[in-house]
Amino acid sequence: MEDVLCLYSQPAQINRARLCFDERPCQLLDDVVAPLLVKAGKAAREDNEYVRQGTCVVLLVYDMDTGQRYTQVREQRTKVDYAEFIHQLVSTHYADFEYVDLVQDNLNTHKYGSFYEHLPLNQARTMSRKLVFHFTPKHGSWLNMAEIEFSALARQCLNKRIGSLDELARQVSLWTDERNERSVRVHWSFTVASAGDKLKSWYEKVNPINKSVNSNY
Repeated sequence: MEDVLCLYSQPAQINRARLCFDERPCQLLDDVVAPLLVKAGKAAREDNEYVRQGTCVVLLVYDMDTGQRYTQVREQRTKVDYAEFIHQLVSTHYADFEYVDLVQDNLNTHKYGSFYEHLPLNQARTMSRKLVFHFTPKHGSWLNMAEIEFSALARQCLNKRIGSLDELARQVSLWTDERNERSVRVHWSFTVASAGDKLKSWYEKVNPINKSVNSNY
């Protein structure tokens, strides 16, 4: 946890990017009966019945230094999807950076091995040398700024039925472009000092010596 919080508290550095990555599974839901056209002063009306058209996943990276986010919709979230997405992102937007700090959860696909298994060796080596992983702890996904972006995406884009992968990709792309144009930023306030305050009992549970030591967080 403190590793992620320390990364957030650092000032931006030249030739070093700070990114947050996460994935969100989505259901593709289509209408059985076409919804009524929206009229002025009337709420949207749709039938309760729907048909499930399968599942997919939205991949999202948020750049905490520029306020830009990058998204992609894929059928699955396998090692190859992870490797291809991260490689495409880094080689396109961060090729000139020496290092890229990447905050993510500790899913079994989020490993350097995914690059070696699914990319040419020279590309895998570039990824493993450039990327510096920072993992959120178990049950600590709220520490990932990408989660805040997904919360906005859920409210502003995914709050309606979308029945196909192509349509979902189009809608997510529109949302991403609009948010990037405004350079919407995440203003993070939870720090290591905050953790020392709010999670005092947890620190004491992990190590009882903290009960008798006046620690400076």
